[in-house]
Amino acid sequence: MTQQTKRLPEADIRAILRAADEIIAEGGRTLLAKILKGSREKKVLELELDHCPVHGYFKGIKLDDVLSKIDWMIDYDFLDIQYSGKLPMIIFTERGWEIERDQRADELLQEWDDLLAAGKTSPDMHYLKDRNRGMILLFLDKIKETSNQKYIPYLNEWEKIDYRKVRAAIQKTIKKLESDEPADLEAARERDVSIQEALKGFEPRDVWLKCWECGERFLFTVGEQQFFKQKGFVDPKRCPSCREKRYEDIWLD
Repeated sequence: MTQQTKRLPEADIRAILRAADEIIAEGGRTLLAKILKGSREKKVLELELDHCPVHGYFKGIKLDDVLSKIDWMIDYDFLDIQYSGKLPMIIFTERGWEIERDQRADELLQEWDDLLAAGKTSPDMHYLKDRNRGMILLFLDKIKETSNQKYIPYLNEWEKIDYRKVRAAIQKTIKKLESDEPADLEAARERDVSIQEALKGFEPRDVWLKCWECGERFLFTVGEQQFFKQKGFVDPKRCPSCREKRYEDIWLD
């Protein structure tokens, strides 16, 4: 699938994940590459993808080279392809979402810091409603870890507009900030270790599969894996010999 063999730097991995977050399950490789390239074509502007903080991150390189980097992300298990009808859409893998969820939570915290620095006392918190629950809970954990009561007014505003489960988590966060208990930074350290491990990716390699038909093991090469993924196919259940025999039987019928 890709000619990109050199490992991508962490900053590039994070930038590609951040751009992908704008179009998850709604756009494909080419649209993702155009965001990162800094395209201002009609579709990019209509979807306001030019507002993405990493729009133009790879402005100085060719589109095909950006696509190679995206394919590397797919090969190394940060992103995947999921077909919507005949259209291949970009989605996160578990590894990719772990990293992106963490950096989006950091982004939200930075937004609050910027608003507070600008003297905003009661901003509209509706933009936090209906966001990914895991990311929101992680955001609240990061607020707790600051032990800073400056966030309490914003938490109070947020609590007024969100759903019951999120409100309960917000209340716990407020109580934690109001208490004299030190922040539990062990969880944050464990999270950082997990993120660094996730950033290593998973190097593609040949795997052995067991044939459902004859029971023999057969090699499923990296190249075949990339082809199957690109086409939206599931991994083969039969070895090449049994597949060939099955096709012959179908043609004879």
